[in-house]
Amino acid sequence: MSFAIAPAAVPSLSIQGQPERFPVHRIFCVGRNYAAHAREMGKDPDRDPPFFFMKPANAAVDASTPTTIPYPPKTTNFHHEIELVVAIGKGGRDIAQDRAYEHVFGYAVGLDMTRRDLQLEARDKGRPWEFGKSFSQSAPIGAITPATSHEPVSHGAIRVSVNGAARQSSDVGLLIWSVEECIAYLSQYEALEPGDLIMTGTPEGVNAVVRGDVMHGEIDGLSAITVTVEA
Repeated sequence: MSFAIAPAAVPSLSIQGQPERFPVHRIFCVGRNYAAHAREMGKDPDRDPPFFFMKPANAAVDASTPTTIPYPPKTTNFHHEIELVVAIGKGGRDIAQDRAYEHVFGYAVGLDMTRRDLQLEARDKGRPWEFGKSFSQSAPIGAITPATSHEPVSHGAIRVSVNGAARQSSDVGLLIWSVEECIAYLSQYEALEPGDLIMTGTPEGVNAVVRGDVMHGEIDGLSAITVTVEA
């Protein structure tokens, strides 16, 4: 097959303990999946059906080693959101909740970086969130820990610090919609495919970073990430 222009490179992430890389296909993000974060965003944390937005594949940044991301244009309120990331290794539609883990390749620590001012402006006008959420290099993600070498992630401390000061701190066990529920629900609307990522939502404590800030994100049992905002 020939192309009129050179095709874009496939974004990929490191895999813990393996030389192969994980090709990123699509990035699905769960909105407001921790009750305390829903409250800080001015919303009631009722257990309504989950909702999703997407980031482009080139939002993914391999943060398996300390890395730097740019401060994006058109914002003065650039926020960090620490999240558990689920990497899908086996596709499927209408996946049963009790079989959801069969589709998981592994887990990673990620940051959903957000132009908060643009997101809230769009939200208040009833417009899509793309300019606030869906931009390149907005999802630094650490090395993926294969599911075969890790128990299903249903609990564990999740936290991020900025310049050494604690910002977000919670537990994955406080997800409103669990990993398996998110997979099962999403697969009713869109067939999941190998290479998809699901960012499962962020706890309370989101806040702004400025140029030069250093974020350190952790989830118990997974590879930590250190991400600097370009000075």
